[in-house]
Amino acid sequence: MTLLAQRRGMIAGRRSGEQWLRTARLSSGLVLMIFVVLHFANHMLALISLDAAEAGRQWFMMLWRNPVGTVVFYGALLVHVTLVMFALYRRRTLIMPWREALQVGLGLLIPLLIAQHVIGTRIFSELSGVDDTYEFVVNSLWVWSPSKGLQQAIAVVAIWVHGCLGLYFWLRYRPWFAEAGPVLIIVAALVPVLTLLGFVNAGRTVQYVLFTGTSGIDPALLNSAEALRDLTIEFAYAVYAAIIVLVLFLRMVRTYRERRSVVEIRYASGQRVRVPRGYTVLEASRLGGIPHNAVCGGRGRCSTCRVRVLEGLDALPPLGPIEKSTLTRIHAEPDVRLACQLHPDEDIKVAPMLAVDRNFGIFGPGVVPTPGREQEVAILFCDLRSFTAISDHKLPFDTVFLLNRYFALVGRAVEGAGGRLDKFIGDGAMAIFGLNSSREEACRQALVASSAIIRELQRVSDELTAELGQPLRIAIGIHSGAAIVGTMGYGKTMGVTAIGDTVNIASRLESV
Repeated sequence: MTLLAQRRGMIAGRRSGEQWLRTARLSSGLVLMIFVVLHFANHMLALISLDAAEAGRQWFMMLWRNPVGTVVFYGALLVHVTLVMFALYRRRTLIMPWREALQVGLGLLIPLLIAQHVIGTRIFSELSGVDDTYEFVVNSLWVWSPSKGLQQAIAVVAIWVHGCLGLYFWLRYRPWFAEAGPVLIIVAALVPVLTLLGFVNAGRTVQYVLFTGTSGIDPALLNSAEALRDLTIEFAYAVYAAIIVLVLFLRMVRTYRERRSVVEIRYASGQRVRVPRGYTVLEASRLGGIPHNAVCGGRGRCSTCRVRVLEGLDALPPLGPIEKSTLTRIHAEPDVRLACQLHPDEDIKVAPMLAVDRNFGIFGPGVVPTPGREQEVAILFCDLRSFTAISDHKLPFDTVFLLNRYFALVGRAVEGAGGRLDKFIGDGAMAIFGLNSSREEACRQALVASSAIIRELQRVSDELTAELGQPLRIAIGIHSGAAIVGTMGYGKTMGVTAIGDTVNIASRLESV
């Protein structure tokens, strides 16, 4: 077996493991997010009373402080942190989009923020046998060591933002995410606010209890917890710092070794980037400051980073499972590869297939992109017949008034049936049904909308027959099937629309 064949086999094996690593990282992150949500909910109960928070803690402890819960939580924590460190090591460049950089930075900061809290609660409780009640923990953070309480408040925000970014990267291209986004943002903003308000209310309550002398907490226990925390926290910080230093050192060693074997990525624009073997084309673009689309963040979930290989196609490693799945869905030609998944072993020349707008990006300012996807929908086209003959004898004001009456009744009918009014074209309109429902339901919605349009147009026609001199007539075409749905357009005209044969057939039916 040649050296090149061996290298290709290694790359194929590595890519087959990428899906498993991604699943493990996502699964462990979801377990940790569930733990965080329940923990924060416990703090929110403190808005009711300290007793309510303590009662919630009992349920929380029943779920997590048992052999199964302990293994699940700490196993997920170990897996997640290990995979984060591994991902940090695998990155060929630390240049990344700001959202991704924020998530990585917070992920590295969180262990430093929560180490004292973990040592002062779970570890102290296990070693001393003392029940770390809610009042005990709040007392230690609010009264005895306010600076540590402030640190935990910062940790609440850091953990929540880190988790929400992870969920955002995972869910942002789901069909329902665009509509659910505003509600999710409100929930995401309320959770840390209510959590911190609960902590503040609990702290003030504990402070009042101490002032009145009715607290049942033994100060000696707090001293013991502080002593244990101070004894172990420096060791924990040292171990964590050593792990990060080790990862960075291994990155430096790898980079040094790889620099002895570099490949050159040449672009159709004439730009060139020399990178160590093992970099992806997308990483090379980022390192060289070359604009390159990657809507999914370089995870192989979309095809916006795809490139056409102009030279060096035969020397490329085979498609991995992630890349093959994505390219198969878009029926890509053999010389098209995903830049985020392509690790060239030899010099190549490529041409990015989607140009980047340097000023606004691919989607324009302030636009939340919806990636292109194939979806079963129903398309409705409608058009006023002989409207030109009617408008020729009307003043411009009257023509606009009549069109707005028509547009309003079409819009109400479409939205009332559950569809999306896509666009108005002259005296015609296009509507989409089934963006969030089945194909059967989309067809029913389109028929309901068409019936309402005909009924309402007849009513308007009866009102204006004397002025128009003839009745208003309308043609409607409906067709259902697969269409490409996504955010398209430019600037302020960007919006979710559909294209494809299904749309064309509906348009032709309307024009018959």
